[in-house]
Amino acid sequence: MDITAHNTVFVPGATSGIGLELALALRAEGNTVVIGGRRADLLESIAAEHPDIGTVVVDTTDPASVEAAAEDVLSRYPELNVLIAMAGIMRVEDWHRPETFLDSAESVITTNVLGPIRLIAAFVEHFRRRPDATIVTVSSGLAFTPLAATPSYNASKAAVHQLSESLRLQLADTSVSVVEIVPPAVRTSLLPGQESSEFAMPLDEYVSEVVELMRTRPNAKEILVERVELLRHAEARGDYADVVAAINAADPHGT
Repeated sequence: MDITAHNTVFVPGATSGIGLELALALRAEGNTVVIGGRRADLLESIAAEHPDIGTVVVDTTDPASVEAAAEDVLSRYPELNVLIAMAGIMRVEDWHRPETFLDSAESVITTNVLGPIRLIAAFVEHFRRRPDATIVTVSSGLAFTPLAATPSYNASKAAVHQLSESLRLQLADTSVSVVEIVPPAVRTSLLPGQESSEFAMPLDEYVSEVVELMRTRPNAKEILVERVELLRHAEARGDYADVVAAINAADPHGT
């Protein structure tokens, strides 16, 4: 499915970073786009600057909020046929002592794993009734090659990858396709300092390459920009240990 034009797309987690830039890029391609986020003030600011983009308040850590947002979106945009489950957080953690990591780990798993699950649950029945629909998940290169500083994040994105693989199998008998976006480190505020990190890919370059891949490879199961290939296929190439050592030496704090 070509999700770069003539679709109605909901992007929760799109008040900044990759989510917002991707939403704007998809709108520029001719899609109807709705974005979601927790902060009403940010949504209002984005709507004022981009009045052709719809907004809805949604907190994916709150099941009731997800249900209310889904009802709102579907009532206003009954043609909705693409969900991009973008919301996610990343934390540097020290797992030597539980008091230093447990709260962080629970927050990461709730946002990054339960969030997409709740969103998919809220929209999958509607999507099954559409002639052509797509669920887009967002994992990470760190799902395949871990960064020592971010254990819960790595694990959450590995879970998203396997969830994507499994859903694709289960929904193969429906009109719903499942596409997984696998970002490398990108210059966003995901971690302190990441916006200016030389290790990370410039945001505009990343989103431009993602949209081009979506346009030219409409049947792709994974959206892999060139810079994430090193991590994604390290184990298959047989250089996994070398890649793990290299990324942890080059970027020990995840930025």
